[in-house]
Amino acid sequence: MPFKLTSADHTLSFELHTGAPLIVGRAPTCDIPIIDPTISRRHAEVRCDDAGVHVRDLGSSNGTFLNGQKVSEGAVSVGDRVTFGKVEFTLDEAAAPKPAPAPEAAVDHTPPPGATIVRQLPVSGKTPSTSAPGVPVAPIDKSQAKLATLLEVSKGLGRAVDTDAILDQIVQYAYQILDVDRVAILLLDDAGDLQPKISRDKRGADAPRMVPQSIARAAVADKVAILSDNAGEDTRFGGQSVVLQQVRSAICSPLIGSEDRVLGVLYVDNVSTTHRFTDDDLDFVVAFSGIAAVAIENSQFAERIRRETLARSNFERYFTPHLAQRIATSAEATRLGGDKRKIAVLFSDVRGFTALSETMNPDDMARLLSEYFTEMVDCVFRHEGTLDKFIGDAVMAQWGAPLGDPLDPDKAVRAALDMIHELDKLNARWEAEGRPQLQIGIGLNYGDAFAGNIGSEKRLEFTVIGDTVNTASRLCSVAGPREILISESLRAALSDKPPLEERPPMELKGKSQPVPVFRLTV
Repeated sequence: MPFKLTSADHTLSFELHTGAPLIVGRAPTCDIPIIDPTISRRHAEVRCDDAGVHVRDLGSSNGTFLNGQKVSEGAVSVGDRVTFGKVEFTLDEAAAPKPAPAPEAAVDHTPPPGATIVRQLPVSGKTPSTSAPGVPVAPIDKSQAKLATLLEVSKGLGRAVDTDAILDQIVQYAYQILDVDRVAILLLDDAGDLQPKISRDKRGADAPRMVPQSIARAAVADKVAILSDNAGEDTRFGGQSVVLQQVRSAICSPLIGSEDRVLGVLYVDNVSTTHRFTDDDLDFVVAFSGIAAVAIENSQFAERIRRETLARSNFERYFTPHLAQRIATSAEATRLGGDKRKIAVLFSDVRGFTALSETMNPDDMARLLSEYFTEMVDCVFRHEGTLDKFIGDAVMAQWGAPLGDPLDPDKAVRAALDMIHELDKLNARWEAEGRPQLQIGIGLNYGDAFAGNIGSEKRLEFTVIGDTVNTASRLCSVAGPREILISESLRAALSDKPPLEERPPMELKGKSQPVPVFRLTV
């Protein structure tokens, strides 16, 4: 009579074979591997013969117990409780495995010597039917139930857009139709490695056991759905993880999206008995995987669109619409982590703003500044610059981050000239309206700076910092009305040098030596 040991929570089950003793222990090479800290590496041995089942402790640290009593050796009857350390099992009768149906003459399903794969089914991006040529058709009621489930799956997954919600629904649907102990989904990352996304047991709890990589990699590499009726004895899957996870029967199907691209795998297994799954189960999993892959891919597309839309809406606050589009669609550009870049920095500041603000009411001042800032930002954007920030009545802009161009210094100079000319036009209009006029000074510098997200966890701001930025600010502070001062480094980087007037080297705050300065002719 065949026997089996079943754990108290029914998540582990081991068949006992007549013959040599079976070693129970924590080591993955044991005949009955049990991964638990209370189990010794070689904890006990179980022997099954014509006289029945016998258990013998092998000097374990936490002991072996029979119906609650610690024993060194004893006979076990059906229904008895055997506890290794703190892991309890019950001895049950095991049903003899059903013989596999003989293959039809037209189709050769005979596995090669030593292998126990029942079937490998090629998978394409198209959702297959639930029955295949040469495979016996399941009873009508079971086929109808599976077709109804597939229809429900298609409807349910079509309504979900969040990837995590879709994965959770896939697991729930799998348990509705398949007699499995665990369902797991792994998705390929950008590096082409399979990453576990969800793994649940039949109770709905997270199942921390890893999916045997030898099975999953074979399904991905060959784009085939695999049914193995005795994975532990299958010579094609020689990895220790198959033994370690106590896998008996398993089905693994690749998730294939559009353009025949593998997204990951859907994996189901049984740790209780061998020969649990049939060809009909394999066909259903393949059809199920096809629908699941479409839902996952659509969800990934939707999430990508949402990210790009959000990124673009945020970027357009600081960048030109054209540059924002490039940033939102460029994987490299959206990597806004800090790095060192060559940038051109512009500061412009209103001269005499404090005295002017004391003579105006707040509403008039706000209106004046709004009109002024609107024109200044348009000048920056017109020359493909980035608005870094407003600092009171000052404008800070930069060229070179997150996307740079060899002509960034030239663009910064043209933007500065444009700002002076546009302010002249504003002043003419304001004078005609009897309103106050503004004058600005501008400082420009070019060099290395840190560019990245600066701030706290609650509020981040993309900006540039460093000595290059500080020097541009110092030049702005000493520039007179309608005056544009540029550094030697920016002058040297210009490809098209405008008329420049060399000024005496200036003493700038934070600089130990006088700084060469040039005045741009307006």
